[in-house]
Amino acid sequence: MPNNTKPENMDELISDFSRFYILTILYEGPTHGYSIISRFKKRVKKEVSPSLVYPFLQQLEEKGLVKHKIKPVGEKERKIYELTQEGRELCTGLFKRFAELVAIAIEPSLYVCVHCGCKVYEGGYREIIDGRETAFCCIHCAYSYKEEKKLAKQAK
Repeated sequence: MPNNTKPENMDELISDFSRFYILTILYEGPTHGYSIISRFKKRVKKEVSPSLVYPFLQQLEEKGLVKHKIKPVGEKERKIYELTQEGRELCTGLFKRFAELVAIAIEPSLYVCVHCGCKVYEGGYREIIDGRETAFCCIHCAYSYKEEKKLAKQAK
């Protein structure tokens, strides 16, 4: 079995993640390359190389997924990149696939609020009811659940 965690494979994996994240930034609206680099650093807490960003933008443009306009930004003129309709559709599909993968990865860590049915990943509220630990998304759902149980017992 080949070792896929070699440094060059990790660099490729990280660069694929970087491209994916660049698409998320473009999906938010038109922006210029430097803004992509700044937002990336602020949100991901990692540097992204201009030598990755600009060639990727060019590739997207060549494939008809991105278009650009020259606009003044401050005292400079910059290329403002924007997803085309085809680019937006591609991103929507990628985001759905990514969301499904994340959901599969975190599903074992989720619990369902017994009152409202929402899925909770972190936090939430737990309480012992009828000798069993019961999971809720919040203390308000716990209160409502207990009130409903009380009313159900009174109705019997």
